[in-house]
Amino acid sequence: QVQLVESGGGLVQAGGSLRLSCTASRSIFRLRTMAWYRQAPGKQRDLVAAITSGGTTNYADPVKGRFTISRDNAKNTVYLQMNSLKFEDTAVYYCNAITLEFTSAWGQGTQVTVSS
Repeated sequence: QVQLVESGGGLVQAGGSLRLSCTASRSIFRLRTMAWYRQAPGKQRDLVAAITSGGTTNYADPVKGRFTISRDNAKNTVYLQMNSLKFEDTAVYYCNAITLEFTSAWGQGTQVTVSS
């Protein structure tokens, strides 16, 4: 099983930027997909962005053009660069990994708060 640790959350004003990091306990090269999800209070957990082992990315419509997901295989880390942040981006952000065996792992989450 792979362990994931997120970091980089915090408080930022609307229009600002943050970069989230998700570091895995083992090589991410052999992970099928890594993704970021978010969950606002009282709402379901939704996909924000995902990246496959081959580098293919996809984004949720609300973040297209503002967020960028990337991976550094040498550092076993996936990043989420968030620009032009909006109040509605406020949520707990979770890192997720899907292994080659199709098992799923989650990080503990990191809080992102955008003040309007």
